[in-house]
Amino acid sequence: MSRFGSGTRPLRWAAFFCALLAIAGCAMQTHALRNEPPADLPRRAELERTPFFPQTAYQCGPAALATALGAAGIEADPARLAEQVFLPARTGTLQVEMIAGARRQAAVATRLPPALQALLREVAAGHPVVVLQNLGLSWAPAWHYAVLIGYDLDTGEVLLRSGTTRRQAMAMRTFEHTWTRAGSWAFVALPPGRWPATAKEKSAVEAAVGFERAATPAQAVLAYRSAQSRWPDSLSLRMGLGNALHASGDKAAAAQAFRAAALRHHSAAAWINLASTLLDLDDATGAVEAAREAVAAADETWRVQAAAVLRRAEERTATMRDPPRRAAP
Repeated sequence: MSRFGSGTRPLRWAAFFCALLAIAGCAMQTHALRNEPPADLPRRAELERTPFFPQTAYQCGPAALATALGAAGIEADPARLAEQVFLPARTGTLQVEMIAGARRQAAVATRLPPALQALLREVAAGHPVVVLQNLGLSWAPAWHYAVLIGYDLDTGEVLLRSGTTRRQAMAMRTFEHTWTRAGSWAFVALPPGRWPATAKEKSAVEAAVGFERAATPAQAVLAYRSAQSRWPDSLSLRMGLGNALHASGDKAAAAQAFRAAALRHHSAAAWINLASTLLDLDDATGAVEAAREAVAAADETWRVQAAAVLRRAEERTATMRDPPRRAAP
């Protein structure tokens, strides 16, 4: 009897042909990029100096992460990374573990927009891109991490550090299918102070906040300061910079950051943080002024905290006006 039993053969063959159609389907992003490429996107690029760590069984995650970290100038060992990110019960690595693993190595891991053009732009900017692929099918997935290190619009190929292959050439349309079947998930790992060329503000905020949890205060300051310079209208990044400066011990600079955020955004949270920081700096008068601004700007979310910091500031100023008397000898 054939491996396809008589009762299942039509269904099995139908699934087989559906799979072929899925693989051979139209890769819309590839088609657009090759036929009408953006004028500022180079036709080809390859990051030849990107390190390569061949994976062992089920270890594509640690190998890809080590590749990205090494390219960013951060020492990386796949075996050591595997101890942190590999989940034996799942015989693999989840995306959240990949991001967290990068941050634990002092790298800022930033998610990229779900667009093939974004990936190519990062490569053109000199940034290898960690990608998740589904080398199987939507109903029978085969998950795999690789690192995109090159592309050629004329030949329609991308280049990957993948598995045990140092320089894997893959048709761009095939790559697009495998990547979109995995949810178009990709990230770039860079040292603090540098950001992906295509990063969006929301992703940068997420990356900076996540990095802060694993980094030293000085590293967090560097990440927030560079991000705030690129996205100056972001309240979240200005607040993050103030918090990181405060944690680093530079309370005067933290006060400046909170004041800038408060004035630019008329934010109750920023006024509250400014008032608290000024109290740390023994500037009770300034703290009262900031706290009153907080009360005026506060909605239901911040009203209680604004009132509390105002009470603290007013109590401090009262103590300064009427210092406790010493008992007569």
